[in-house]
Amino acid sequence: MCICLLMCICVYLSVLMCICLCCVSRWKNWWIRGVLSLAMISGFFMVIYLGPIMLILVMTIQIKCFQEIIDIGYRVYHSYELPWFRTLSWYFLICVNYFFYGETLAEYFGALVQREDSLQFLVRYHRFISFTLYLAGFCMFVLSLVKKHYRLQFYMFAWTHVTLLIVVTQSHLVIQNLFEGMIWFIVPISIVICNDIMAYLFGFFFGRTPLIKLSPKKTWEGFIGGFFGTLVCGFVLAYLLAQFQYFVCPVEYNSETNRFTADCEPSDIFVMQQYTFPFAVQNILTWKTVNLYPYQIHSVVLSTFASLIGPFGGFFASGFKRAFQIKDFADTIPGHGGIMDRFDCQYLMATFTHVYIASFIRGPNPSKVLQQLLVLQPEQQLSIFNAMRDRLRDRGILTCTNKLQ
Repeated sequence: MCICLLMCICVYLSVLMCICLCCVSRWKNWWIRGVLSLAMISGFFMVIYLGPIMLILVMTIQIKCFQEIIDIGYRVYHSYELPWFRTLSWYFLICVNYFFYGETLAEYFGALVQREDSLQFLVRYHRFISFTLYLAGFCMFVLSLVKKHYRLQFYMFAWTHVTLLIVVTQSHLVIQNLFEGMIWFIVPISIVICNDIMAYLFGFFFGRTPLIKLSPKKTWEGFIGGFFGTLVCGFVLAYLLAQFQYFVCPVEYNSETNRFTADCEPSDIFVMQQYTFPFAVQNILTWKTVNLYPYQIHSVVLSTFASLIGPFGGFFASGFKRAFQIKDFADTIPGHGGIMDRFDCQYLMATFTHVYIASFIRGPNPSKVLQQLLVLQPEQQLSIFNAMRDRLRDRGILTCTNKLQ
C-alpha cells in the first residue's frame, strides 16, 4: 500500500512539474531531468514492490551497461573489421555471468541443488566448467588474430575484460547485498540517487565555486549541500525501512514452497535501542538519550561514503568520456544519457556496501552452513556429525541427558 502511494505521489509530482515548467526555457533541462528522475523513482518503487524478482532488473541493467561500453570501444577504435570481436565480447560476458551466478546458486539455493542430480553435477564441477568455457573463448581470440590488427585486437581484448571487471563483478555484488536483506539493496541505491539530486539542486541554485575540472558543472556548494542532504535522507530512510521484516530479513529460498522468503527474527541492528549522548552534547541539546535503530548509525556511514567518495565514480566516468570525446555513454534516457551514466556511482557504492557488510555486519549464518553440509556426500556429513558430537562432549555442551532427549 505504501509503495503504491509513493508511486502515485511521484506521478502527481511529474504532472505538476510538467505544468509549471514546460513554458520556461531556462528550466528546460531541469524539467526534463526532473520528470524522468521521478519516473525512474516510480519504477524503482514498483520493482521494490515486486520483491526479489529485481534480480532480473539487475541482470538487464548489467547487460545494457556492458553494451554501452563495448559499443564505445567499437566506434572509437573503428573495430568494424576485427573478426569475432563483438561475438567474443558477448561470449565472455556469458562465461563470467555463468561463473558468478553459479556461485550464487551454490551458496543460496543449496536445498534446491540437493534435489536435482543435474544441478549437483553442475555445482560440483562449476569452477572447472567455467574455466573451460573461458579457455574456449581465449583460444578463439588467439585464432582470430590477424596480422594487420594485432595491436588493435589486444586493445579490444583488454577493453572487454576491464568492462567485465567493472560491470559484471559489481552487479554480482549488488545481488549479494540483496540476499543480505532488501534494505542493503534499497538504502545504498536510494542515498546515491538522493546525493545526485541534492547536489544538483544545491549546485543549480547556489553553485558558484567549481569543484573539479573533469566536471565543470560540479560545484563545492552542490558537493557540500549534497553531503548534508544525503545524511538526512539516509538516516530517515533507514528509520522507515528498519521497521519492516520484509526489508530487513535476508532473502532465502524456501524449498517447501519453491519461493523466495524474507521472514525472520530481526537481528540486533534492526531492534530499537536507547543511546546516551556525551555530556557535552547533552548540554547543547537539553536531552540525554535518544532511541534509534543501530542500522541508522550504519546508514550514516553509508551516506558519508555515498556523498564524499561516491561522486568520484561519476568523476571517473566523466574522465572516461572526455578521453574519448563523447558526451554520454548512450542516449537511452533523454536528459540523462545512457544507463551507465546513471549507474557510474552505484557500482562503486555496491562494492563499498558489500565490503562493509562482510567487515562489520555479517556473522556466521547457520542456514547457509546447513545448506553447504547438505550438498556433501553422506559419509562426509557423518564424519562432520561425529566430529561435532565429540567436540560438544569435550566442551560439556552435549551430555547423556541431551542425548536421551
